[in-house]
Amino acid sequence: MEFDDVMIEGYEQVVRAHDPASGLVAFVAVHSTVLGPALGGARFYPFVDEDAALTDVLRLARGMTYKSAVAGNALGGGKSVAIVDPDRKTHGLLHAFGRLVDHLEGRYVTAPDVGTNTDDMQVVHEVTPYVGGLPVEDGGSGDPSPLTAVGVHQAMRATALHRFGSDDLAGRSVVVVGVGKVGHALVEDLIGAGAHVTVADVDGEALARLEQLFGVKIAAPDVAHTITCDVYAPCALGGVLSPSTIPELGCQVVVGAANNQLATPECARLLSQRGILYVPDYLANAGGVINIAEETGGYDPHRARRRVETIYDRTLDVLRTADDEGLDPVAAAEAIAERRLAAAR
Repeated sequence: MEFDDVMIEGYEQVVRAHDPASGLVAFVAVHSTVLGPALGGARFYPFVDEDAALTDVLRLARGMTYKSAVAGNALGGGKSVAIVDPDRKTHGLLHAFGRLVDHLEGRYVTAPDVGTNTDDMQVVHEVTPYVGGLPVEDGGSGDPSPLTAVGVHQAMRATALHRFGSDDLAGRSVVVVGVGKVGHALVEDLIGAGAHVTVADVDGEALARLEQLFGVKIAAPDVAHTITCDVYAPCALGGVLSPSTIPELGCQVVVGAANNQLATPECARLLSQRGILYVPDYLANAGGVINIAEETGGYDPHRARRRVETIYDRTLDVLRTADDEGLDPVAAAEAIAERRLAAAR
């Protein structure tokens, strides 16, 4: 197995791995270990080329640093990506990936992400101890999706209080785009809170299940962002908030679970100019990271949920800081994270 260091300014360590036997080509990016080991999930995806994979892992790793800092975790930021079709994973490939993780000797801790799951992490754990998000029966925290959804829901409630004067979502209209594990759980929470929910996804079967269970409205994914509503919740792919889509938004608030929702940094300013209140994705979706962080010292699901629910107060802190300092919420969240990182340094 071949390991190559890739020098990237602003990152502590970036490693490319190639295992000819299994066909693995993967990158690990460690952005910061100032607050602790760099935690970040393993994304297995058929990237078009290595440049696309490297771009993705760098962006995600940096986001993880700020996510953990804003969430109050004693963890740094990192990420890993493998150029592979998730349906073609093998034990050999997962073991090779585990050797890549082990190569960093604990500076990076992996976990499930797009294209990987708790079962995959069990296989990776056979060759390295630096794995989070293991099944509950193995002492881990299990699937982080439900608590990720809890965190998004709490962020929505806090944002509703800030924008509308009440954190009660009953009667509020919410458009959820992407109803995979996190999106589905979020829809359940929103229906339970009395919200009027519209859903969109490319998976027709997932939509049909939610329509049958909860009577939600269905929208086409390519126009869902234009629907007039109180809250727009992107819970699928990143880059959905762009210079072309932001003028079309029909919402007052954006709070979702998807990573990297802003196509460019400039989009935070464009949202503010339109009067749309945006909660940074790495704050709203921090529930999964908080959940995995709770594995240290023995996992307690009740303690983990209580910590995830603090996203409510952390969201209010970001939004109030933005108002007080004349910043957009992204800049406010980064300022709070930077202060914590500077104090740790």
